[in-house]
Amino acid sequence: MSIPVNRSLMIIDDDDDLRTILADILTTQGFMVAAFGQARTALAALEVGQAPFLILLDLMMPGMSGWEFRAAQLENARLARIPVVVVTAANILNEGAGSLPDVEILRKPFDLDTLLAVVDRYAAAARASR
Repeated sequence: MSIPVNRSLMIIDDDDDLRTILADILTTQGFMVAAFGQARTALAALEVGQAPFLILLDLMMPGMSGWEFRAAQLENARLARIPVVVVTAANILNEGAGSLPDVEILRKPFDLDTLLAVVDRYAAAARASR
């Protein structure tokens, strides 16, 4: 049996350990996880694949940053509807928070229960909107 589309989410974070841990935890919670270490690769996958119900996005990444990813996401009408939770240690108030419209921010280090509650809330919203 496959997991319904509204249970799929994307993690974009260049920290291999954190990305792997988050993917493992969320998979055990019944989510289908696509994890990417580079924002540009994740964006390319989104452009041709099925949209997840949520993107967990790091900001400070080499190559394409989270800010650049979000700007590109918003330029694509199909992708712009996907909610984003920024998971970052960056002080975004000093680094361009205005360029991240309509995102929720989860500061690193974060509490796992808080992360799961946030993801569950977005999953419930995705189910309700179907």
